Amino acid sequence: MSAPKRRTTIHDFRAMKERGQRITMVTCYDFPTARITDDIGFPAVLVGDSLGMVVHGFDSTLRVTLDMMIHHSAAVARGAKQAMIVIDLPFATYSASDLHLSLSTARRAMQEGGAQAVKVEGGRRMAPVVGALVASGIPVMGHIGLTPQSIHMIGGYRVQGRSEEAASRLIAAAQALEKAGAFAVVLELVPAPLATQISSMLSIPTIGIGAGPGCDGQIQVFHDIMGLYEDFLPKHAKRYATVADTIRAALRQYHADVVSGTFPGPEHTFEQ
Repeated sequence: MSAPKRRTTIHDFRAMKERGQRITMVTCYDFPTARITDDIGFPAVLVGDSLGMVVHGFDSTLRVTLDMMIHHSAAVARGAKQAMIVIDLPFATYSASDLHLSLSTARRAMQEGGAQAVKVEGGRRMAPVVGALVASGIPVMGHIGLTPQSIHMIGGYRVQGRSEEAASRLIAAAQALEKAGAFAVVLELVPAPLATQISSMLSIPTIGIGAGPGCDGQIQVFHDIMGLYEDFLPKHAKRYATVADTIRAALRQYHADVVSGTFPGPEHTFEQ
């Protein structure tokens, strides 16, 4: 019997960048999806706070709690045995002004949620948080550009870093996160040339979402690319399936079969 594959580590992330291997990630919120992504061989999955919108129906990520994140992450951890599980620390559960809170939040996410790394939003102001977590043995993925938890501060869902000044701030933010010990940085809604520039400047991988092909890897929201979240498809997302249509057709047929009396049939029935 062959030995099971080991779980992806942060060292694998750096090695993948060094040899030019693209890193694929997708969000994951439940046990069956985690098993499927593991079967395919994704090196990492993100238990994203996007679950607030695509799973729970909120209008933003701001209402997502730590308990919600842990609940979903624990389900993913039961299904994914090879992928590195990264969990978002949700809104207002970490702060550079309260490192004790940040450590407590990350500790719960790792211990109760079964994750191997956490993700935090923010640039230079989050460097102390990243440094404190890494010093405590907690791997951290950074996240700059569009940061949904700061949506009311940045004025909506729009591309970041378009001006020369804004681009300089993003470069400085990425460098600060790397210096603080982040093992990777998500670049969200960043102009492709800037994302390529940042990727070339860092020794750690960049993971793009709406940041063009020059990043070291890509991440997409599962419900977007599977066609499960039908209300809106971001420009940066490609719909690879229309799963909602498949589910709708199957449920419609089940409903019709029950109403017509054709289900359950003899093959679905236990005789005495």
